[in-house]
Amino acid sequence: MSHTSAWNNATEMPAVTIGLDLGDRTSRIFEVSATGEQLAEAVVPTTPSALAKYFGKRASCRVVLEVGTHSPWVARTLTELGHEVVVANPSAVYGKGRRRKRNDRMDAEFLARQGRADVKLLHPIRHRSAAAQADLALLRARDQLVQTRTGLINHVRGAVKAIGARLTRCAAEAFPRRVRAEVPEALRPALTPLLEVIGELSQRIAGYDRQLVAAIRDRHPVARRLQQPAGVGPLTALAYVLLVEDPQRFGRSRDVGAYFGLVPRLDESSDSRPQLRISKAGDVLGRRLLVSAAHYILGPFGPPCDLRRYGEALAARGGKNAKKRAVVAVARKLAVLLHRLWVSETAYDPDYLATRQTRAA
Repeated sequence: MSHTSAWNNATEMPAVTIGLDLGDRTSRIFEVSATGEQLAEAVVPTTPSALAKYFGKRASCRVVLEVGTHSPWVARTLTELGHEVVVANPSAVYGKGRRRKRNDRMDAEFLARQGRADVKLLHPIRHRSAAAQADLALLRARDQLVQTRTGLINHVRGAVKAIGARLTRCAAEAFPRRVRAEVPEALRPALTPLLEVIGELSQRIAGYDRQLVAAIRDRHPVARRLQQPAGVGPLTALAYVLLVEDPQRFGRSRDVGAYFGLVPRLDESSDSRPQLRISKAGDVLGRRLLVSAAHYILGPFGPPCDLRRYGEALAARGGKNAKKRAVVAVARKLAVLLHRLWVSETAYDPDYLATRQTRAA
């Protein structure tokens, strides 16, 4: 999903506003007029045919729903039927808490009345296209396999350590072949099947990698240009392109940092301005990949560049968690840099700021 408002220009109050509380099996509908009068209620199956039957033959109206598992295809279906669809962001509307008194009917009514009053109160989001969602499914499926493989490798190593032995350190792809002979005899009946599964997972992950390379080549060539900074590989570049999808949605490149949840949360009041943790809004996978790239930039193999010098300067200030804050700051800068490379179509200069400072001096 895209966490940029899609309804900044929705100023006219519609004749009918419908709150649609989506459920896995059935969905609740609540309709209100422009004056706030209740018009109708209904319960419909959460299927394309049922929604098309209910919404297909009526005049255009505003339909408000919350983001969730079904919201992408529901939003596309209702938009194709000619309705104005507003997808509310519940984490921004409710925060960590929820209303004390609620059920499906009350949720549908709340969405309808909030959508009738001012859609900005719902912090609406815009879903990605079906094509981008399909390519993102490849990334997420690969990520699930990688996490599963990591868990199995850690289990094997832990089981061997528990009896006083230790396995050779090696890459995950080579793990089954390298350690098979090192597994103690007593543990082989338990661990050999896991080594076989780990090997098969590595083959599946390699298959996903080939599909992702093909996606960059055939559908998302801009991801090749975004691989210019150190630490940004095909996976990170493609995830960035798919998650942003349209770089023109951001008026300023620096807004991308907030989109990936890499800026501090804000809770200021009067003279109180506490330093808070990052918001962690947006997509978890995209944020994790950017942070991983920042770790590489600041790590032992990261080449000298503006990003590395920036992070090292922050870490040098010392204090609690200085290195962690530096990594997050570099990840945020990297997200902004990738957006600039995308919209400006310029070549990446790793020492751009250093060169400017030298010339100025």
